[in-house]
Amino acid sequence: MLDATEVITAAPVDAETLSENVFRRIQAAIVQGEIAPGSKISEPELARTYGISRGPLREAIHRLEGQRLLVRVPHVGARVVSLSHAELVELYEIRESLEGMACRLAAERMTVAEIDDLRHVLETHERDPAFQAGVGYYQQEGDFDFHYRIIQGARNSTLTQMLCGELYQLVRMYRIQFSTTPNRPRMAFTEHHRILDAIADRDGELAELLMRRHIGASKRNIEQRYQAATARGEQ
Repeated sequence: MLDATEVITAAPVDAETLSENVFRRIQAAIVQGEIAPGSKISEPELARTYGISRGPLREAIHRLEGQRLLVRVPHVGARVVSLSHAELVELYEIRESLEGMACRLAAERMTVAEIDDLRHVLETHERDPAFQAGVGYYQQEGDFDFHYRIIQGARNSTLTQMLCGELYQLVRMYRIQFSTTPNRPRMAFTEHHRILDAIADRDGELAELLMRRHIGASKRNIEQRYQAATARGEQ
């Protein structure tokens, strides 16, 4: 793993967009695992790396704290979040419940055009080289993210705020981290298709059940990984 100052290089940017640029680049490095969980964020070093004042940097760090990617430790400063096993299980329990609800609502509220677009998204996922090689699942965010599109299709602003705002990047961080488990990419892809079929059939009950099972399978995968690591003395 690289530390924060190794993955981010200076780039000239307009003063108006400086904080946004810093925010996006640190966010991507954390979510993709280039800055390791638990890493200390050094404001002076990052400020020197960017050649910027501490003000824009602190604004970016504050936003990352709001996304729960950074945590403030008393007398230490900001660190990249590193959830314990119990905290990670809780996060997936929340996902299981709320994303299941989102699927049920999406089955009622998504338009035919939105459902067709989501099928095209899955076609894009299938063509991804990492997926074809069986070593990972397509990891682009927003409109290219199957889960994101379903949550948007639920048309519930509170649900969207929670799952596509407050928790979104934190969830992505761990989805990426555990997406390379052998056989999981292909299984997840098949599960996505079944969920979408249920939404297209307007079967909200089945769509909810399938999404809950889908996320439940990911949760069990995490628990198995932790158990294996514990057995090896890594936890």
